[in-house]
Amino acid sequence: MGMEQDIEQVLFTEEQLRSRVQALGAEITRDFQGKDKLLLLSILRGSYIFMADLSRAIDLPCLVDFLSVSSYGGGTKSSGQVEIKKDISMDLEGYHVIVVEDILDSGNTLYYLMDLLKLRKAASVSICTLLDKPERRTKPITADYAGFTVPDAFVVGYGLDYDQKYRNLPYIGILKPEVYGG
Repeated sequence: MGMEQDIEQVLFTEEQLRSRVQALGAEITRDFQGKDKLLLLSILRGSYIFMADLSRAIDLPCLVDFLSVSSYGGGTKSSGQVEIKKDISMDLEGYHVIVVEDILDSGNTLYYLMDLLKLRKAASVSICTLLDKPERRTKPITADYAGFTVPDAFVVGYGLDYDQKYRNLPYIGILKPEVYGG
């Protein structure tokens, strides 16, 4: 009676995730070759597993920092209000920042963050998201690097959660609607 019973369908297996993360790391390595001051900025908590794997797939010196923001509260849909819960611990001036996110959904959080990071004088700001859900987009924002496009379904695993559960699944799957009242 584990978590598996709550999954309607597996979208991406461990191997598919591993392969795509390696490819994203190679793209980033190529695009940022020769640039100093690379910073990977993980958006907690959903991106922590992706961030760890992606950082090892990038063959360049880079710093890592973390930011915790939320626009969901305890629900399954964005409230539209972005709240910073844990800010970054360094000055961004002159850094090439890659925001590492688990899923680009409504775009509210990343739209807000892009403006904030530019105001903090980052040399450049890029977005690397594991999952892109364009059907739900309400803000004009796209990822520079995207792992997979996903349908408009509630997905969990590989760091993504519902009510802080399912993050530790080694794959990404669609959560059964009856689990979250959908």
